[in-house]
This record gives sequence, C-alpha cells and structure tokens, in this order.
Amino acid sequence: MPAWRMTFSRRSVQSEGVTISYLDSGLVGSTVVILHGLAGSATEFIPTAESLSDFRVILVDQRGHGHSTRVPADTSRAAFVADVVRVIEAEVDGAVALVGQSMGAHTAMMVAAARPDLVERLVLLESGAGSGNPAENATMGDHLRSWPLPFVDKTTAREYLGNGPLEQAWIADLEPRHEGLYPRFDPEVMVQTLDAVAVPRWTEWESVSAPALVVYASGGIFSEEDKAEFVRRGQRAQLIEIPDASHDAHLDAFDRWIEILHAFLRQDQPR
Repeated sequence: MPAWRMTFSRRSVQSEGVTISYLDSGLVGSTVVILHGLAGSATEFIPTAESLSDFRVILVDQRGHGHSTRVPADTSRAAFVADVVRVIEAEVDGAVALVGQSMGAHTAMMVAAARPDLVERLVLLESGAGSGNPAENATMGDHLRSWPLPFVDKTTAREYLGNGPLEQAWIADLEPRHEGLYPRFDPEVMVQTLDAVAVPRWTEWESVSAPALVVYASGGIFSEEDKAEFVRRGQRAQLIEIPDASHDAHLDAFDRWIEILHAFLRQDQPR
C-alpha cells in the first residue's frame, strides 16, 4: 500500500434528477477513471489511485452507491453508462483509460462500446459479458437485507461482517447517522442492478475497439471456460490472471494488481 495520502476533491454531476458523485486526485497527467463493483464505492479504490501518482485519477460513485443518489428510479445499464459519460465529458477534454471491477467493469465495457471516442484503453477486473441469474441475485439481496442495522459502531459491524478485505472496505465506508452506521447502498437497488448486469452483452463486448486488459483472479467467480470465451471474443483483449486472489483482487492482491495496472497504463506513454 502507498505510504502517503493523496488529497482528493469531491465533485458531482447531475443526470436527470440523479446526482453522480466522484473523487478527483487533480494531478497532472493522463486521466484514469475507475469504477467500483456492486455494493462498493469510490473510496475502496483510493489506495489504487494513490499508487498511480503519475496519472490524474477520477473515482466514480456509480448510481445507487456511495455519495451518489442512493435509490435512483433507473437502474438500467444505459443509465450507468450515461452517468460515466457525463463525468468524463465534464472533466476531460478527450479520451481516458477506463478501469472497472466486477459490475464496474461491466459498466466500463459498455461505456467503451457506446463511446469509443472517450476510451483509449480499458482494464476489466473480474468481468464477463453478463453474469449471474435472478435466483442468485435474490439470494444476494436477502443477505444484504439481513444485516442487523444500524450497527452501533465499527467494532459491532466487524463482529457481524468479519474482517476480510472486502468487509473492511464496507466497514470503512459506513455512513454515520444519528441512530448508528448504515451501508451506502440499498439492497433492492443492488438486486435490480445485478439483474441488469446478468443479461449477456456479447454484441457490445465484440464491438469494443480499445486495447483491453482483462484481469481475472485464480479464486474469482468465473470458470476457465468463461474466461477463455470472454477474451477470445474481444477484439484487442489480453488476459492476465492473478494467483491466490479473490473476486476482489484489488483488495486482497493489491501489490500484484498495481503492478499489472501500472504496466498496462504506461504502455506507449512518454516516460
């Protein structure tokens, strides 16, 4: 992990009644936009941003997450794509490197397909063209609804959730309210979002023309067949696998994740 702390400014754009909040490192350099996974937020990628100090990094709270509108009326893939496009167009004059994990990687893929002029390179961590099914998604919703909220404090949250890397990220981002601590997401919105992500988007993926780095974890959620098919059907996709890592490899295999990410982002860049 980086030993220093980067200072971010928090800004937002409005999108048809929805507020999309994001953190901007404000540094000089090519711009990297990072999209978190389901039930996550921009803050879990702050260590990643701090390790990319030669880039300007923008960390987006996607709709339904973090400091963005918590319960948006529209949870379609098109709405998520439009939000990211708005942030890029508001902040950058040109194209960016777009990075995403899980649901955020699916969003990134869709942005690259819809607006190739805005994406010069793409990094997808633990992503497919569409994954999950309504039964699995409903089970996830039941789990999120079962949390004994509010948590009195972070110690209580840790006792219930555990102390793994993903759980630590959730706990660090809990929202303090008068009566206690709450997650920065709504379970119903999470299920709706997952249902949309589950729809296969092969046409979109096969249309992506930007160079794409597809990163999978050895202990992630995708089978070897899934990984091979996804990479094979990409126009300019290259595959790297991180050993001894989970679906949240950016958290539990941080050093290797940064090594891979930095090498890809620096390709063909002036030194």
